[in-house]
Amino acid sequence: MMPRICIIIVNYNTGLLLSRCLDSIRAQKESDCRVIVVDNASVDKSLELIRSGYPEVLLIGNDRNLGFAAANNQAIRETEAELLFFLNPDTELQPGCLAEIRAFMAAHPEVGLAGPAIVNSDGSHHSTVEERYPGSHYTCGEVDELPGDIAWILGAALIASRSVIAEVGGFDERFFLYAEDIDLCLEIRKRNWLLGYIANAKVLHLEGQSEKKAPFADVIERKVRAELIFFKKHYRSETVAKIRRARLLQAWWRILSLGAGGLFFGAEDAHRRKQIKYAVIARLYGQASPSEDR
Repeated sequence: MMPRICIIIVNYNTGLLLSRCLDSIRAQKESDCRVIVVDNASVDKSLELIRSGYPEVLLIGNDRNLGFAAANNQAIRETEAELLFFLNPDTELQPGCLAEIRAFMAAHPEVGLAGPAIVNSDGSHHSTVEERYPGSHYTCGEVDELPGDIAWILGAALIASRSVIAEVGGFDERFFLYAEDIDLCLEIRKRNWLLGYIANAKVLHLEGQSEKKAPFADVIERKVRAELIFFKKHYRSETVAKIRRARLLQAWWRILSLGAGGLFFGAEDAHRRKQIKYAVIARLYGQASPSEDR
């Protein structure tokens, strides 16, 4: 008997794309599949769209944005399904995706979490799995000798055993957005579970839709803050200090070189975005203390 599956989607102002995602789930024609949508206080018409068009979906509507990790944990508490499929709203399942996922997870009990093949809108393949963690080349053995060759899997689509998610305590809610997928994968590998890749299960991904209207500086700040949380949680203080020094040196060098380049090439949008990016990195890494409590 194939395991039951619950698809968990965290939504924030992506109503039209969410509708396409839910339609693609319906098209799978999987009877033993539950869908939970957690809406993080969207101001578009997401709630009305789900209530009117998708009565089979369990909708959890938050009155404020709790972040990606906390919203996923809300949904986890609402299901007893053996498989949890964490799916972005800006995705569409391709034909046979859920059947391939069930078959793979049933055949590989040693895999605690897996990812499908991610494809872009033009049909090209998106990088799904990574073999190294951010900043791992600075480490002193913190992430050595972990099982398997996959370090982490892109968080747009993650399939996990419910028992494994319970073992690691769900998502770490200190991660508001970004790096929660890297953290979850590392926690799972630390408990000697393998990560897997399901090549025959395909998911179309329209990347970064919920952040499209956010100010660029805010997006970069969220990414850098998440990176810092990850480093302080998993790496030794001396490793974090090395990373901090390297990031600061790189940021200030880039700020100086971009400033000089602007004198000759003008302030094009791409140039300005790079200046903003490295200014945020310099500010946050300049504030960071490697001796902070984890």
